[in-house]
Amino acid sequence: MTDAVGSIDMPDAQDEVQESKKTRKGGKRAKKGPLKRLALFYRQIIAELRKVVWPSRNQLTSYTTVVIFFVAIMIALVTLIDYGLNHATKYVFG
Repeated sequence: MTDAVGSIDMPDAQDEVQESKKTRKGGKRAKKGPLKRLALFYRQIIAELRKVVWPSRNQLTSYTTVVIFFVAIMIALVTLIDYGLNHATKYVFG
């Protein structure tokens, strides 16, 4: 009787090796202590922040002005809609 390739009944030796590799825990991260990993994390944060292109003072001022203007327009729009729906509700329900 011949066994089919990839049969469930008889696992191959390669399958056993792969299963043993899957259950292995650790690696490079597991060898370091928690304080060393925390220090590495903060060093990586600083390195990423150095890559950031920060806006100039003029850009920051213009962006802030645009955001404040947009928020004021949205507040006015929501206020008008609320006022209109309030009067419509009073008209319909007395």
